[in-house]
Amino acid sequence: MKRLTAGVVLTLLIVLASREANGQNLQLHYDFGRNAATTTVEMFRPDGGGSTFFFVDFDYNPKASGAYWEISREFCFWQESKLNWLSVHLEYDGGLNTSVGSFNNSILGGLTYSGHSKDWSKTWSVSAMYKAIPGTVDALGKGQAHNFQITGVWNLDFFNHWLSFNGFADFWREARPWQGTSFIFLTEPQLWVNLKNIKGWEKINLSFGTEVELSCNFVDKGFHAMPTIAAKWTF
Repeated sequence: MKRLTAGVVLTLLIVLASREANGQNLQLHYDFGRNAATTTVEMFRPDGGGSTFFFVDFDYNPKASGAYWEISREFCFWQESKLNWLSVHLEYDGGLNTSVGSFNNSILGGLTYSGHSKDWSKTWSVSAMYKAIPGTVDALGKGQAHNFQITGVWNLDFFNHWLSFNGFADFWREARPWQGTSFIFLTEPQLWVNLKNIKGWEKINLSFGTEVELSCNFVDKGFHAMPTIAAKWTF
């Protein structure tokens, strides 16, 4: 269990390092599709020039078997203008797995459209991006480093913040000659019950819920659905 302990410690260190940020949380998922556990750290911080977001996943099966992270920056220095719904998006994705080795590192850049309700209980965004995946080749052995990705993100609160429904959806091109595919779809909607709404529990930022990973050509060729049961602590 040494590698598992190291993964958990690193997860907690990342959380502690970002405690002064806005909107960070630690999640623990049990994945019924893989009979494995995942810890996720998320951090979101808006500022005068846009916003920064990252998440880090650690997989355990039962030892720590993989790590993956994404970090992105939205640039919007014109927040007081009529174009404040538009931002410039930059992103990096990458990770490692003991079974498959290194994931394809990706660099993305494009534009993001964002919106929200008047009380900010409902937010959403759509990004259209160029995606560079160095070193990838198609079935004919030709390089296919230049690709695209479309991403949608949402966060919806209901019933006076008792329930939260959030997640993302990605559609992108990536050569996978071993599968005979080039287009991938992935979405991970989450549903949370927020216990801080219980009277006397206002400072207990604990949520319980579920996530369902729905994908096509991501885990393997074809469609896959993998549900989880999860707990989340928001800092």
